[in-house]
Amino acid sequence: MESRIGVVAILIEDKESVDMVNKLLSSFGDIIVGRMGVPYKEKKLSVISTIVDGTTDQIGAMTGKLGRLQGVSVKSALIQK
Repeated sequence: MESRIGVVAILIEDKESVDMVNKLLSSFGDIIVGRMGVPYKEKKLSVISTIVDGTTDQIGAMTGKLGRLQGVSVKSALIQK
């Protein structure tokens, strides 16, 4: 299967989900090239931006699991490598 490079934006509104988000991201560490997290205190949310390099199945599995968490929103943008 063909590899894709892209970015995945994760918005966390429910602080109870932060630990699970971190665990899921760690489990997909083989496709994560880089990661930046920013707490946005004024809006009471956290923003995580990740650069990914993997198949659409791998990236889809990661975003799907993240998107099912309470108070977590996920968007991705991918290009062909």
